[in-house]
Amino acid sequence: MVHELGKENSIFNEFLRQVRDVHIQKDRMRMRRNMERLGEIFAYEISKTMDYEPEEVKTPLGTADMNLMTQMPVLATIMRAGLPFHQGFLNYYDSADSAFVSAYRQHVKNEDEFEVKVEYLSSPSLEDQILVMADPMLATGSSMVLAHNALLEKGNPKHVHVAALLASKEGISHVKKNLAGNLTLWVGAIDDELTAQSYIVPGLGDAGDLCYGTK
Repeated sequence: MVHELGKENSIFNEFLRQVRDVHIQKDRMRMRRNMERLGEIFAYEISKTMDYEPEEVKTPLGTADMNLMTQMPVLATIMRAGLPFHQGFLNYYDSADSAFVSAYRQHVKNEDEFEVKVEYLSSPSLEDQILVMADPMLATGSSMVLAHNALLEKGNPKHVHVAALLASKEGISHVKKNLAGNLTLWVGAIDDELTAQSYIVPGLGDAGDLCYGTK
């Protein structure tokens, strides 16, 4: 299943507009904060799919019966572009464990040809966990698939949520084809085109560079 949050009228689209806007992007702090706010909205929407149980909560004047989440997800992201997006999730799932994957494009012959390499992994056990994988851009989908496969070394999650601000149709197809099991895709918007360098068009540019400076 693919959820496209930008199709619904909400404040989400204003934040997404700001991260796309070439003039607003010049403010790195605002760029990071907007990606964080978008992550918070994704976290809220994904929370609706979690399992809940009734629990009695004591207040100063009595007790209240409330339905509360039974399990916090493990929050994973791909460094470095995913860090502010990941922070938005962590703001809402504040007691969740985190996982980090370092993946980069290794250019083979020229700027148009590259391989995605996974260099570093830090993760708790994922056995029977709910895994949320957050990365701002789902372009070809190769980085997400490789990161997912690397994380499986830490166990088999019972459900995987993949969240991306922007995705290409090609990237969505690649992820759906290569990630088996219980999978839900969450995207802000789906753009039609990929350049020869595998950048999403119209997209927003290089998310990592916009947040942290050019490499």
